[in-house]
Amino acid sequence: MSDSFQLTDQQLSFFKTFGYLSFPGLMADRTSEIVDEFEAVWSERGGGHNGQHHDGTKRSCIVPFIDQRPYLCSLLDDPRICGIAEALLGPDFNYMGSDGNYYAGDTQWHSDGWHKELRHIKIAFYLDPLTRDSGALRVIPGSHIREDRYANELEAHRSESEVAWGVSGDQIPAVALETNPGDLVCFQHNLKHAAFGGGENRRMFTINLCERYPEDRIAELEKYLEGFARFWVERPYGSVMIDTAGNGRMRHLAQVMAHDGHVAALSEKMKMEMSEPSRG
Repeated sequence: MSDSFQLTDQQLSFFKTFGYLSFPGLMADRTSEIVDEFEAVWSERGGGHNGQHHDGTKRSCIVPFIDQRPYLCSLLDDPRICGIAEALLGPDFNYMGSDGNYYAGDTQWHSDGWHKELRHIKIAFYLDPLTRDSGALRVIPGSHIREDRYANELEAHRSESEVAWGVSGDQIPAVALETNPGDLVCFQHNLKHAAFGGGENRRMFTINLCERYPEDRIAELEKYLEGFARFWVERPYGSVMIDTAGNGRMRHLAQVMAHDGHVAALSEKMKMEMSEPSRG
């Protein structure tokens, strides 16, 4: 466990029960540099999705994201990020890639996975002030627990809320995690989340992490890594992430690097089947 930042027993219990945590102002001391580096990545990549300038009509996405710049890579070394990850996932947690985004419009209810046993989490950095009605993340507490009847009902009917419950997506009971730059939001991949009423240029990037896969479940890890092919990348990590890694960071890269050799070929196949890399 990181000595300088630890979660309380109450925070751990809250996350287990409700599936998310928020950390107002936790990264305020790094916000200015983070915003500058975020913008630098987009500038270097043409200003939008797949080298085309973001025009606000669709979400723009870059994967991997923090891997593009040494400063952003160093977030994986920050005691606050490591402290959260170690508390929720154990000391041998895996870095599972990142995505940078310019969001446009609403994001409907979804989970980022529906994992049965191994815990996957997302740490999100929102770089613009967001309220409930201007695109702040909304979450449905407790919707991450797969064996729970309530969570399973939400999974089954999340895309047909008006038919199932007579309400539109933005009226589904939820908690809005209003944020300012410097805040962090952390949530379990299974958790149902959405955003409504946001503008055309909402800036956000995430760091994805998970528990280390046991050796008897490596096939599941390799299956997960296949998902990177839709972003047309040769491997889940960028070269800067690997080249600037010390021993501490490498501990969180090693398992994925040992099992990502099939991603490049799958990406080439995706390039033949898709008109552009995935937007998320």
